[in-house]
Formats: sequence, C-alpha cells, structure tokens
Amino acid sequence: MIRFNNDYSEGAHPSVLERLVDTNMIQTPGYGEDEYCILAADIIKDLCGSEDLDVHFLVGGTQTNLTLISAALRPHQCAVSAASGHISTHESGAIESTGHKVMELPSSDGKITAEAVRKVHLDHVNDVTHEHIAQPKLVYISNPTELGTIYSKKELQDLSDVCREYGLYLYMDGARLGYGLTCEGNDLDLKIITECCDAFYIGGTKVGALFGEALVIKDKVIREDFRYIIKQKGGLLAKGRLLGVQFLALFEDGLYFGISAHANRMAAIIKEALTAAGCGFLIDTPTNQQFPILPDEVLEKLGEKYAYSFWQKADNNHSAVRFCTSWATREEDVKSLANDITDLMMSGKV
Repeated sequence: MIRFNNDYSEGAHPSVLERLVDTNMIQTPGYGEDEYCILAADIIKDLCGSEDLDVHFLVGGTQTNLTLISAALRPHQCAVSAASGHISTHESGAIESTGHKVMELPSSDGKITAEAVRKVHLDHVNDVTHEHIAQPKLVYISNPTELGTIYSKKELQDLSDVCREYGLYLYMDGARLGYGLTCEGNDLDLKIITECCDAFYIGGTKVGALFGEALVIKDKVIREDFRYIIKQKGGLLAKGRLLGVQFLALFEDGLYFGISAHANRMAAIIKEALTAAGCGFLIDTPTNQQFPILPDEVLEKLGEKYAYSFWQKADNNHSAVRFCTSWATREEDVKSLANDITDLMMSGKV
C-alpha cells in the first residue's frame, strides 16, 4: 500500500536520525536546558528576526495547542477558530478539557478574516448579557489550514491589526508551516509571522522530525511562568535534548525548507494529473494537501493500491478525498498515482 493519507507515515529524515545517533551518548542537562535546544532556539530566533522571544520544544501539536491556549486564557475566556480548525475537529476536546470553550466561525476555505474577528468582538461587547457568555480572547488560525489553504501577508497583517485593536491574542498553529512557507504564491516568512502573531509553532512532526514542535512566544504575559505550565500539562520532556537535536538538524542548513518544497512539488504533480483528467476539487490549494472530487468507483479502484483520506460526500456517486504528500514522498509513487488516475478517468475502465 502506497500511503497518501497523511504527512507523517514515515519516521524521520535521515539527517535527523543521523544527528540523534551521533549525539546519543553525549551527556546533557534535562528538560530542554541542553546545548542543542539552546542552539536550535537561537537559530529559530534569528530566522524570526528577534532575540526577544521564548522558544519551547514540545512533543506534539495537540499538546502545544492546549498548553499555549490554556496559558493565554483566563477562566472565563475562549478561543475563536474556524469551524474546520484542528482544535475544533481533531483534538478530542483538548481545549475544552482545560476549561475553555472553542467558538467556531463558519469558513468555506478554512481561514478566518479580520472582519469576522471584528464582528465576534463587537457582538460580544455589545450584548447586554455578555457577562454570561464566554469572552473571546484568542484567535486561533493555522497555516496552512486544514484545507491546505494559506494566509497572505495582507490577510495576516489585517488579522493582527484587529486583534491588537481589541486586545486579542493571535496564535498560529504551524503543524504544516514548512509546506505553507514554500508553496507557490506564498508571501509570508517567519519574520512576518513573528511581527503579526503573539505566538505560533513550527511543526516538526509532519515536516521531517521523528516528533516535536517548536513553539515561539512573543507576548510577554503569556511567556511568564510558561515552563511551569508546560510541566503541568505533561509536556516538559526529561530528555528534551531529543527535540533540540532534531530542530537543530532541520534548521541549521535550511533542510526544513528544502524538504517542505519537495512535498509541494509532489502534490503539484498529482494536482496536474487530476486537472488533466477533468477532476474537480473541493477547494484549490497550493500546498501538500489536495482535495479532488472523484467518482466513488474510481476511488474504490485506487483504494486497492493507495491510501487516501475520505473528506466528504459530494453527491450520491462522488466523494471529496485528500491526497497528502510529505517530505518523504517518492516521485515514482506520485507518478504511479498520477498514471493510475489518468488511466481510470480517461479509459472508461470504471
């Protein structure tokens, strides 16, 4: 079975594994206070264009989201997310388990607009019963989104402006950030994200690491006592050096961006084949996630050889699915999928 159902099917990039082996017997302090975490954090700060940042390494995305959001919010406050946002759909109520509501906003493309945030805030403060309602305080976005779409520089700056106007936090989930920063049409970089967001994380689990995310916090209030909160949430890894080593391998020579660009190139081959075969798409995306709408008979045939993710029914005979490439996707597997899609769609075999 050739897997296109996610971007974490493989273990880790060989350079990451090599670095873990090379440093395996070196003794270091625990809990992320080792030289590798410090060096990796320094590289990330440099890429972000500021030394006045805290960088923390955590094991996974859900852990990172719940730790940051619970630290940022007071007991009566809530996070605002697109209805398709990861904290709303795929985290088993993790944010709610910390005592905070997730307020969902409808979105056709997975993104939140500045005007939607403005409306949420004004609707709340102008409601005479607002003290009986969870107070929106943190705006959660992801880039790329769950639908593979990306924010433009202007969209992010507009969001940042409205959040600052109303005293809201802006937090970006970057589980697939590398794929967003290296795709066609992107005009963001880590410096712009740092300028606009109060906190964000750089995903490693889905972009070449064995596991791990690098959380960057700019806001000084959130930064206060944050390591206590990491510990309380079970995220302060005794062997924290394992995370630092991996991010050092990913970032010291630009590997992170190179392997991210590879995934996008592989996805573009699939997209081109789907388009040539006359397939429609649930949404247009420039990143490593593609969402074609295909006849169910074609999907059944493809499922004999390839793993993909069902997304939603389009009609009685068609479904939207996700094909997801990664840093490790082999071009020969992509071309095989592209050829099989073309053959099934064009030759009348189904």
